[in-house]
Amino acid sequence: MSHRIVLATLNARYMHASLGLRYLLANMQRHGGQAVADCAVLREFTIQTPPGDIAAALIAECGPAIPGDVHVIGLGIYIWNVEQSHALVQSLRTQRPDIRIVLGGPEVSHEPDTQPIVALADHVITGWGDVSFPKLCKALLFGPRPLMKTIAGEQPPLDEITLPYTHYSETDLAQRVLYVEASRGCPFKCAFCLSALDKTAWAFELEAFLAALDDLYARGARTFKFVDRTFNLKIDASVRILEFFLNKLAQQPDAPLFVHFELIPDQLPARLQDCIARFPAGVLQFEIGIQSLNPQVQSGISRRQDSARTAANVRWLVQHSQAHLHTDLIFGLPGESWASFASGFDELWSWGPHEIQLGILKRLRGTPLAQQDLADDPLTRGMVYNHAPPYMVLQTDAVSAGEVQAFARLARYWDLVANSGRFGRSLPLLLQGPSAFAAFADFAAWLWNETASTAGLTPERLTDALFDYLCGPSKLDPATVRAALLADYLASGARAKPHCLRDVLPRTIATTARASQVAARQRLHRGTAPVATLET
Repeated sequence: MSHRIVLATLNARYMHASLGLRYLLANMQRHGGQAVADCAVLREFTIQTPPGDIAAALIAECGPAIPGDVHVIGLGIYIWNVEQSHALVQSLRTQRPDIRIVLGGPEVSHEPDTQPIVALADHVITGWGDVSFPKLCKALLFGPRPLMKTIAGEQPPLDEITLPYTHYSETDLAQRVLYVEASRGCPFKCAFCLSALDKTAWAFELEAFLAALDDLYARGARTFKFVDRTFNLKIDASVRILEFFLNKLAQQPDAPLFVHFELIPDQLPARLQDCIARFPAGVLQFEIGIQSLNPQVQSGISRRQDSARTAANVRWLVQHSQAHLHTDLIFGLPGESWASFASGFDELWSWGPHEIQLGILKRLRGTPLAQQDLADDPLTRGMVYNHAPPYMVLQTDAVSAGEVQAFARLARYWDLVANSGRFGRSLPLLLQGPSAFAAFADFAAWLWNETASTAGLTPERLTDALFDYLCGPSKLDPATVRAALLADYLASGARAKPHCLRDVLPRTIATTARASQVAARQRLHRGTAPVATLET
């Protein structure tokens, strides 16, 4: 069966389900009419699929070109898929120039006149598409035909947007991360973030949202990732949502459940703490954007953050809750030097978060930082970015190109060694000294010199590298190092044999069955990974 409207995007991975496309599909009838809704279908692909194969699939969905019929392909464009999407649009244009191509999403919502992919499209919707895309489809199919190529997305009150969650399929529920949102927007003005363009945050009607969550749970959903930028902005709503999940745990204490939220780091009142403390291990995951702990850097990027309260809240979460904490730092912010970043990292590390996500500043189109860059503002002068996605900074007035390259390698190694949770007993040996960041930077420089690679580093190869470094340049006692690495290796559930452990590992290693990747990673950080048994 062919369809006259195909909604599509290229996800980074199969496990990611597009929330944006489901919003568009859910609102086709309300804002485009039944005839438009009846024409529409949703199709998702991944960036690993060749663009030519995706083009063939989309053309098959549209069916043959029929004089007088209009076919529309709407594509969601993001920083992670714009290059592959450009190749896809080129292929579509070559094979089926009659198909109307409509682009939307954050990557094409700003500076559209400079983008090759926009030049190939018939229309681009900037900003919100929930209402504007169905209206555009109605006009394209039934007239009157729109005259403008670029259409500013209409932002309606949230009660005029139909919630999309019924469009998660049974396969989605069983195999994919489900994205949900209790609110949109953000009241903060961080210069590197697109959410800085929002004047405030808007909340969906809470009862309707909770009813949608209840329906998802009843259908079998157990993994929920909230995309709200400020989940704990309105404490009453935050508590209600947490209590919803606590009630589900009380009803089905043995059922798996995983819920991810992004928290404002300096706002954690007692009511919210009380709720959080009631969750068992493995259920809650919090992403906490720290970004920088340098007050001058924070001021320069318009980031309002009480660092003392942030420290107290993170420490409380570590000590009094069983939530898994992802904290974020960004390297390359205006005015942030290597030494300044190192100081902030060491401070954050002392708070005890389970993971520190190390990112490099990106020039996101439309952000205040990008606008200042176009205006040659003194704040951004000297900042050089890669012209290819994801537009990472290459150097600034405060950090050299060599330092950015060294940091990129360090960040990759940090994720493999520290954030993976595989080396919980060995990591303290590695990070000894007055500065944890400096200690790891020394290891990263050594590892790069030894391997000239940040890819293909298996747990076994990393185990041997850690042994060689700790016993070599760090001059630690080999027996102490081997004991820590052995405990880590057995707890990780790995099955091969690192060279440094060949004399202490048995011939075979049997492990209990592993659960989901997310849960397994959390258990490694908590020291409760599946038990490894030794078989001789």
